[in-house]
Amino acid sequence: MCGIAGELRFDRRPADLAAVERITHHLAPRGPDAHGFHSQGPIALGHRRLKIMDLAEASGQPMIDSDLGLSMVFNGAIYNYPELRAELETLGYRFFSGGDTEVLLKGYHAWGEALLPKLNGMFAFAVWERDKQSLFIARDRLGVKPLYLSRTGERLRFASSLPALLKGGDIAKTLDAVALNHYLNFHAVVPAPRTILAGVEKLPPATWMRIDADGKVEQKTWWALQFGPQGEEAGYGFEEWRDRTLQTMREAVKIRQRAAVDVGVLLSGGVDSSMLVGLLREAGVENLLTFSIGFQDAGGERGDEFQYSDLIAQHFGTRHHQLRIGEHEILEQLPQAFRAMSEPMVSHDCIAFYLLSREVAKHCKVVQSGQGADELFAGYHWYPQVDGAEDAFAAYRAAFFDREHDEYAACVQPAWLTGDMAGEFVREHFAMLGADAAVDKALRLDSTVMLVDDPVKRVDNMTMAWGLEARTPFLDYRVAELSARIPAQFKLPEGGKYVLKEAARKVIPSAVIDRPKGYFPVPGLKHLEGATLGWVRDLLLDPSQDRGLFNPTMLDQLLTNPQSQLTPLRGSKLWQLAALNLWLSEQGL
Repeated sequence: MCGIAGELRFDRRPADLAAVERITHHLAPRGPDAHGFHSQGPIALGHRRLKIMDLAEASGQPMIDSDLGLSMVFNGAIYNYPELRAELETLGYRFFSGGDTEVLLKGYHAWGEALLPKLNGMFAFAVWERDKQSLFIARDRLGVKPLYLSRTGERLRFASSLPALLKGGDIAKTLDAVALNHYLNFHAVVPAPRTILAGVEKLPPATWMRIDADGKVEQKTWWALQFGPQGEEAGYGFEEWRDRTLQTMREAVKIRQRAAVDVGVLLSGGVDSSMLVGLLREAGVENLLTFSIGFQDAGGERGDEFQYSDLIAQHFGTRHHQLRIGEHEILEQLPQAFRAMSEPMVSHDCIAFYLLSREVAKHCKVVQSGQGADELFAGYHWYPQVDGAEDAFAAYRAAFFDREHDEYAACVQPAWLTGDMAGEFVREHFAMLGADAAVDKALRLDSTVMLVDDPVKRVDNMTMAWGLEARTPFLDYRVAELSARIPAQFKLPEGGKYVLKEAARKVIPSAVIDRPKGYFPVPGLKHLEGATLGWVRDLLLDPSQDRGLFNPTMLDQLLTNPQSQLTPLRGSKLWQLAALNLWLSEQGL
């Protein structure tokens, strides 16, 4: 788990090592334990290291194998690297280190891009082939590890975060109007390859790219979810799917315990994180640490779910830590949390994860988290609305989109107005082959797009801001593939995630399963009352922060009665505008 950076020149000039050093320095929180650089002709690589899988200096990066003519930088964790190492040793490869980085390097030499389907883990990496003068970059199936790109006619640069990439210079800091449309409509999700900035892209998940020193680019998507039962699974009943779900989750949790000494779990008190605690205990993990966070009540909404997290902590005898945050600390820490974001995000969870990660990092380096269960196993309220709808796209849009197109047009100033870009994107995604049922189309969109650029990005950004590695068992590709094959009739009942809940019932107390669905609440940011509302008002009305984005009339309406201006997902429309302003300000844009 680290931060990576690099530059490849197309103009026969040496790579700008100074720019790569500036980018890499900004990644220091992601890899506080060590750093390194490598430069040769048109390529320069930079790396920040968080030592977990292998503490030895031999696993330092950039890793160079002169005999093979390869050098690489890697961010992530490959959980099945011991098995891959054994396979490579039978092919005659010999190893000088004990971690997963060298397995990736030699695995790429042995199999090229065919290595990628063999990997179980989270990763973004870059391999420079000296003799071919070619750079190969790749990202994991569900985009757990990020990779941002800046391309000009003279060079390609890449980095693990967008703010770090900006430190290299030579990037136009202008907003992308289409991305702004996505941000304001598609619940702040800006699908790859776009980012909020016109001069920066992100490599899509499950994608590899090969770029040679002349700038020629080849790109391919190497994995996709296939929906519906396969082969003999067509005859499976509920019990078979439930048991397979439990067994696959057991394997996903267990493999993520490799090279983790002090083990933590972000325990919200919901089914997903509680199941992780139960499975870790079942796997024999002792001295298990759990962490929960709570906030002040606001708008009549409770700011914590400690009653459920306490129940799990007591049931499994964990070393439990409660963190309660007051309104003043939210306002104090918001700028730092937004500084840690690679892209602007509106979910209230961001500040919760940021502050919780600060606490967790004092106790351990690795933590398991329950992201992905709702998107994979149909845990959200809109899936029953989409299921069987005459117009699946219209049902999804009504439940998920923050604004209708007319309201978006009234929100932005004319220079930023586009067509219904977010709507067109979702409509095209629903029309793709590979998912026939309406609800499966929504699940595919959420698990391969929304999940990547909201919950997954949120956890990566906020944990890595404190040098904390978050492992997400629900995003094990075997779990994701299994969930896609399970018919919706076994996922939708009882408020969603039915098959997962019934699998969890064999591991955790039913009181946690049969409770009303909860969220990671930060009521003060949702209801915008008191000092928080004043802070948001000052931010949006400060003339020095006026970027000509938003219609003043719309701002006045939102500020006059913010509690009545909520999105279909019960988020604050006013907070969405303030969050973008705050992120731009914290990035110096």
